[in-house]
Amino acid sequence: MCDVGMEDEDLYESLPETSTMSTHMMAGAAAGVMEHCVMYPVDCVKTRMQSLVPNPKADYRSLYDALHQIVRHEGMKNTLRGINSVVSGAGPAHAMYFACYEKLKKTFSSNKHSNHLAHGAAGCVATVLHDIVMNPADVVKQRMQMFGSPYKTCLDCARTTVKQEGIGAFYRSFTTQLTMNIPFQCVHFMIYEFSQDILNKERRYDPSSHVISGGLAGAVAATVTMPLDVCKTLLNTQEQCARTRVPYINGMASAFRTVYEFQGFTGYFRGLQARVIYQIPSTAISWSVYEFFKYIITKKKTDDDRYLSVNNLPVHVSASPK
Repeated sequence: MCDVGMEDEDLYESLPETSTMSTHMMAGAAAGVMEHCVMYPVDCVKTRMQSLVPNPKADYRSLYDALHQIVRHEGMKNTLRGINSVVSGAGPAHAMYFACYEKLKKTFSSNKHSNHLAHGAAGCVATVLHDIVMNPADVVKQRMQMFGSPYKTCLDCARTTVKQEGIGAFYRSFTTQLTMNIPFQCVHFMIYEFSQDILNKERRYDPSSHVISGGLAGAVAATVTMPLDVCKTLLNTQEQCARTRVPYINGMASAFRTVYEFQGFTGYFRGLQARVIYQIPSTAISWSVYEFFKYIITKKKTDDDRYLSVNNLPVHVSASPK
């Protein structure tokens, strides 16, 4: 039997002992979909602002200017082009991502105290699983987001890409994606956990601390890895590759050279404002939704165990107080 009289906050703190892998997967999937969908119009702007040689009709001066022009000349629906691809990819990708992170965070930690290196290492491994699933969805999403995109639907984009460039096109940016996301997630998780140590020492469910820690982690990680994000966008969209005298741009080194050729050093930071503005709320939303679903799912399970205990029924999953 479990000690059903323990406080809900303690159950949340001892979540790894009172929940299953499916808890983290369900919470992660919900967090991933919410994160990408709520801030999707800003992500569309970021992709367009990273264009090597912007169309005169799509040469934006700022985030506000870009959103204003897109809505005015193309309609609000164009800020959401490609969102179906994100929804289909973000759910399973983030489910594996958070489940792997929670499992490995505990495995890599040598003691009960916070271990930021363990959090960073767990984030690295989780990122590889995430990107394997998410990279093809990201390719379709960014090709749909580009100004003057010829694709009618996400499915049309995927089919055309496979037909013209082969299945390898969906993983052309994979190395760059990992090179960007591994340091991004290391910084992201370490800052999030460090902020939690300051704002939420008891590690209880605390929405305000999750929002602040998540937003701060996203902003710092986005700034540090911005040049790699620009190169990833180029590899995904293959924009202007004809001017490089090669059939397509392949590899991180080639992408870095191409960006510098077209726009110089400043080209590596085009769209930085949009990316940071996107990452702050999206990362805050992701962590808030994830922690909320963890709390709700675990609380429901605890209430069920309490009911079984009060009625002298067997409790199948036990929870030990801290």
